[in-house]
Amino acid sequence: MDPYASFKAAQKAGWPMFASLQASTIQPAAQLVRHARIAPGQRVLDVACGTGVVAITAAFAGARVAGLDLTPELLERAHENAAVGGLAIDWREGDVEALPFPDGSFDVVVSQFGHIFAPRPEVALAEMLRVLTPGGTIAFATWPPEVFVGAMLALVLRYSPPLPPGIGSPAAWGDPSVVRERLGTAVRDLVFDRGEVRVPALSPAHHRQITEHTAPPVARVVQALTGVDDQRLAAFRRDYDALAAEYFEGNAVRQGYLLTRAVKR
Repeated sequence: MDPYASFKAAQKAGWPMFASLQASTIQPAAQLVRHARIAPGQRVLDVACGTGVVAITAAFAGARVAGLDLTPELLERAHENAAVGGLAIDWREGDVEALPFPDGSFDVVVSQFGHIFAPRPEVALAEMLRVLTPGGTIAFATWPPEVFVGAMLALVLRYSPPLPPGIGSPAAWGDPSVVRERLGTAVRDLVFDRGEVRVPALSPAHHRQITEHTAPPVARVVQALTGVDDQRLAAFRRDYDALAAEYFEGNAVRQGYLLTRAVKR
C-alpha cells in the first residue's frame, strides 16, 4: 500500500488550478526540448506533463510522444492544446512513482517543473530511468533553491502544515550537486544549463495574489491559515511580497531555472 497515497490525493485535487498559469511554461518548454536534443522519430515521454506544453513542443519537433500526469483536469487541457495543433499524443493519467510503461519504452524522458513534486525523489527517478532505453536521454527543468521560485518554495515550507515524513523541498532538484548525487552512476555525459522566464505582474503583491489562485503549495498555506491564524497569514504575505520584490522588474518577476541532461548507461 502506498504510504503517500493521501499526499498524492491532495496533489491530484490541488493541481487543476495550475491550468490558468500555463502561459508562463510555454517558453521554457521550447528551451527544454532543445536542451534534450529531441529529434524526429524519437519516442519521448513527458513526465508530470501538466497542460502538455513540453509534449506538444516535442511532437511539433517530429517526436512520437506520450504525456503522463496525475491530474485529469490538466490532461483535459493538454488534450485541447494538442487538438489545436492537430497532434496525436498518447495522454495517460498516472503516477511518476509507478509509470505504466515497460522497461526501455522511450528514447527520451523529460519533465518540466513536474517530477520534482513527487514525494520520493529516488522512486520517481528510478521509474524515469527504468522506462528509458540504454543510451537514451533524461532531461528536466527545475527550480534552483537560490533564486525566486526555489526561495519561494522554502518560504512556503516554513508556513505550511507539516508534510509527511521524508518529503523535502522540490527545490532540491535545482541544486546541481543534489542532481549529480541522485543520478549517480546510472548516467553519463551529465550537462547543466540555465534559463529564465519572466512572469507578468503589476507588482510583487499582484504576483503573490496570482500564485494564491494558481500554485497549489501557496494555495495550501493560504487555506490553512485563513480564519485560523490571520496574523501568520499576513506575515506570510509580507514575506512573499518582499521576496518577489527582489526579482520584480519591468512588470514581471524573473524566475530562473536549471536545465539538466544526461545519458542513461
